[in-house]
Formats: sequence, structure tokens, C-alpha cells
Amino acid sequence: MREGGFEEQLEQSRKILEKLMDPEITLEESVRLYEEGMETIRHAQKMIEEAKLKVKEIEAKHEEDEK
Repeated sequence: MREGGFEEQLEQSRKILEKLMDPEITLEESVRLYEEGMETIRHAQKMIEEAKLKVKEIEAKHEEDEK
């Protein structure tokens, strides 16, 4: 799996999905692509969770500064 930003992870997922939809794809290739796609999605989800935590930290700091 390639590392990269969130948008790059989404693009990689789209490309994998396109390949999986190819009726000519072999079973072995489809399993390999499925695994790669799941890893890419997990990485993107982790990035989302990290971003959510960062936003909460920023909001908490902002609220604290207003007091």
C-alpha cells in the first residue's frame, strides 16, 4: 500500500474498485486487490479519526482560552 494524504488514499481506493469491477480479473488478483483496498480504507479511516481528535483538541483549547 502506498502512503499518502487522505485524498490520495481515496483515489487509490477508487482505482482498486475500478480494477475489481473488471470482469476479466482473476480470482487471485481480485483477492489481492481486495486486501489492498481494505488496507487503504483502514489507513484513510485512521486519518479521519486522527483529524477528529485534533479538531476536538483545538476546540477544547479554544474554549479554555475564552475563559
